[in-house]
Amino acid sequence: MYEILFKKILNENTKFMVVDAPEIARVCKPGQFVVIRVNETGERIPLTIADFDREKGTITIVFQEVGKSTKLLGSLEKGDKILNFVGPLGKPTPTEKVYGTVVAVGGGCGTAIVYPVARAFKEAGNHLISINGARSMDLLIYRREMEEISDETYETTDDGSCGVHGFVTTVLGDLISKGRKIDLVFAVGPVPMMKFVSKITAAQEIPTLVSLNSIMVDGTGMCGACRVNVGGQMKFSCVDGPEFDGHEVDYDELMGRLNAYKEQEEISDRLWNESQGGAA
Repeated sequence: MYEILFKKILNENTKFMVVDAPEIARVCKPGQFVVIRVNETGERIPLTIADFDREKGTITIVFQEVGKSTKLLGSLEKGDKILNFVGPLGKPTPTEKVYGTVVAVGGGCGTAIVYPVARAFKEAGNHLISINGARSMDLLIYRREMEEISDETYETTDDGSCGVHGFVTTVLGDLISKGRKIDLVFAVGPVPMMKFVSKITAAQEIPTLVSLNSIMVDGTGMCGACRVNVGGQMKFSCVDGPEFDGHEVDYDELMGRLNAYKEQEEISDRLWNESQGGAA
């Protein structure tokens, strides 16, 4: 059992938790993830490690409540315990290298995943530019944290309520059009966002990494649910990733797979809401 030591609500649907998991905290690296199960009947939830403290033995997770399982997790409070908390899993991001200028792009909850990786890029000696985007200002997370580790920081909102009125690709495209030399882009967020970031960088031949943990189930490569087409080859995002060359991912196939069980997910979510006395 893994105790929740701290909980914070980042916005209406996004929760921040610090969990006591010393064995994982001791060896995990930026880019890796954990698979958790709240209770005996809960499904497995893959969550990229948002931060870790080796001294205190803690792991930070940030997640958006989008269905029954994440809402169940979000209902837990400080002092409650999570049944299973397995990790670290996946391959860590190669952050030790000095690339030059690295642009870290986070969309919505994806910024929490970007943060530890971006910090490691900065600590390695890279010039770090961060682009943090969301639909509106109240959905922007990790604003202070990203600003503290970045040499340059940009924020975007779809509705113009904060920063640049537009998408993360708006700022990225502007940087490129101004002739900024970019040596690597690391992008995490909704699949359409990663698709269009990769489309922009592919045209300029800028190396790009994207993280694909949302499609996972088992987390060990046994179930095969996380198959993703990368460069014409079938990969498992849990053991071959979670990060891949953004220029080689078949995003359309990925989006189709993510929506494969949408009907069942909606039924499960409705039943959960009804059991909690909420609206269907």
